[in-house]
Amino acid sequence: PIGTEWQADSRSGQLHSDMDLGDGSIKYILSGDGAGTTFTIDDSTGDIHAIKRLDREVKAQYLLQAQAWNRQTDRPLEPKSEFIVKIQDINDNEPKFLDGPYQACIPEMSTIGTEVIRLTATDADDPTYGNSARVVYSILQGQPYFSVEPKTGVVRVSLAGMDREVREIYSIIIQAKDMGGQLGGLAGTTVVNITLSDVNDNPPVFDQKLYQMSVLESAPVGSVVGRIRAKDRDIGINAEMRYSIIDGDGRDTFDISTDPTNLFGIITIKKPLNFESKASYTLKIEGANTHLDHRFLDKGPFSHVTIVHVSVEDIDEPPEFSSAAYYIEVSEEAEIGTVFKTVSARDPDSSNNSIRYSIEMTTDLGKYFYIDITSGALMTVLALDREELSWHNITVLAMEMSNPSMIGSVSVAVKILDVNDNPPSLTQYFEAFVCESAKAGQLIQTVTAIDPDDPLGGQHFYYSLAPEAANNPNFTLRDNQDNTAWILTRRGGWSQQDQSVYYLPILISDRELPVQTSTSTLTIRVCSCDVEGNIMSCNAEAYHLPASLSRGALIAILACIFVMLVMILLMLSLRSHRKKPYLHDEEDNVHENIVRYDDEGGGEEDTEAFDIAAMWNPHEAHLVGKQRQDMLPEIESLSRYVPLACVGWPGSVCVGGDSNVQGYVLSKLLEADLDPCAPPYDSLQTYAYEGEGSVAESLSSLQSGCSNTDHEYDYLNDWGPRFKKLAEMYGVLETNNPPMW
Repeated sequence: PIGTEWQADSRSGQLHSDMDLGDGSIKYILSGDGAGTTFTIDDSTGDIHAIKRLDREVKAQYLLQAQAWNRQTDRPLEPKSEFIVKIQDINDNEPKFLDGPYQACIPEMSTIGTEVIRLTATDADDPTYGNSARVVYSILQGQPYFSVEPKTGVVRVSLAGMDREVREIYSIIIQAKDMGGQLGGLAGTTVVNITLSDVNDNPPVFDQKLYQMSVLESAPVGSVVGRIRAKDRDIGINAEMRYSIIDGDGRDTFDISTDPTNLFGIITIKKPLNFESKASYTLKIEGANTHLDHRFLDKGPFSHVTIVHVSVEDIDEPPEFSSAAYYIEVSEEAEIGTVFKTVSARDPDSSNNSIRYSIEMTTDLGKYFYIDITSGALMTVLALDREELSWHNITVLAMEMSNPSMIGSVSVAVKILDVNDNPPSLTQYFEAFVCESAKAGQLIQTVTAIDPDDPLGGQHFYYSLAPEAANNPNFTLRDNQDNTAWILTRRGGWSQQDQSVYYLPILISDRELPVQTSTSTLTIRVCSCDVEGNIMSCNAEAYHLPASLSRGALIAILACIFVMLVMILLMLSLRSHRKKPYLHDEEDNVHENIVRYDDEGGGEEDTEAFDIAAMWNPHEAHLVGKQRQDMLPEIESLSRYVPLACVGWPGSVCVGGDSNVQGYVLSKLLEADLDPCAPPYDSLQTYAYEGEGSVAESLSSLQSGCSNTDHEYDYLNDWGPRFKKLAEMYGVLETNNPPMW
């Protein structure tokens, strides 16, 4: 078998076979882990050599196989032999702190021996072989504040009373050395950054013993006056403060609170300020820590006090009314000019300027009220009506004379008190119905009333028939004493033929003083009803179509009516075409005025027996001469009073004015031809003076619209049988008419 020998020289080891006679016939072959790369063998002698640096920390051992071969036959002489090569450790690795540098934090003022951090260094050497991996800790930097335990690596506080406010951060260096700390051992170091955390060991202190602040007197409630701070060397929650006003004459006027950072005290206004009432205030304010550390109470007290002086600055203020708002009650029967309230305002400033009063226009659009500019007296300038407007909300303004921009205002609510000045009336226009078969005492209608007034005790109405209808034989009224009344029949035997409509006057009065009454008329119609009392018809001559009339019959009736209308229109159209003359030439169209008399003519008496001037404007009658009265006024009017003249045409003859109709026409024709501004159309003269010259005045209705009075036509009865028809149409004939109720 092959034997091995390891030597600590360039030959790492040697293989030797029992069959090797030393004659060089045996060849050695090496295989396995690291063969050819880390180890090599001399095939003749069997010497094994390491061909690169060995590191136990990388690979601690190698598994190799060796075999002897015959050089001549190239066959193995024996089986493979397996052996292990172990790497012996030496101290070639220093201790290392794998997680460094380190961060640590301890409270300030920590006691001696307080553990700060535990450190561990790692040595890659074999801990089972010698002292190569035995580590010892020591502190190179950080004394006398901190120390480290040599075996455990625990860093501890070695100095008491370390103050964060003096020094907050410490950097120390810790060393780890192998070989038990002996000389020649390898060492590694790390840095530990130690921060002192804050504790509440310092009381707060104000920078000043007295603070001066100022604020305008017009500043609203809640406004910030200023802020103060009690400084604390501590930080975080240990520096948070709570502020309070513990004394002073302004503790009821001002307030103090802590801002969101809990560091500053915010002084605000608690009540309205007035320079004229008080010009300055003094506040004694305390600032105290909110989080106390009981270990350091002996360093307190953890609060401080300061004085704040607040000065109020004067400004020009608007006038102030004696009341924040006014409520006034005024009767609606108050006379115009009645003073119902006097408002007063004053200048709150020390100057006490004069005040002028007015009413804001937008609050009194109806201009019902007036205010005296100097005294502030409110009075009415229009009649008040509660039913029209029961409340008036006006705004009164007060202005300083010396500074018109300073204006104060106040609301004045005016309630109009009710007076019984409106009569009651029926709730609506009632129209009642009574069946022909109604019996005596039958209820036909319940009436109610309304009153725009609003008495304190509520509405109470009384109903009765008007005096002229109190004893009528047809109807009666029963007051139910609950603001309603019943209309009842007094008899039976009603008939539409006898009388179809009755008018019943109802008298309504209220209870308030002065008592108001009114009369309303209830229309009662006589109707035919069925056996159940349902109304069928209220018209005596009404015609009802049979209920069984079919749709086809209705269409046939409508078609017949349409055909008849078409025939009537066609006949009228034919008649109008038959009457229209056919003209061959427009120049042959001669218009004539034909006057027709239905009675026998009287010759010249027809033209001389009357004055035609009465048919035209009587105010121009003095312009007409004593010529022929049936022609001259018309000629004068049409010719604009231009004298007639002879027309010098060939063959023309001048004729006298009494019969010169043809001359008038020719004269007008010549006048139109010579006038360049005359349009080519006939002139139209309108006479609207009928009846103005008549003693009996006009019977025409042309100007009847100018009078707003009702005409009375009873005198037509006195004019004889010729005016009987007019008397029947417009007058009242003396006949025996049935009663209205």
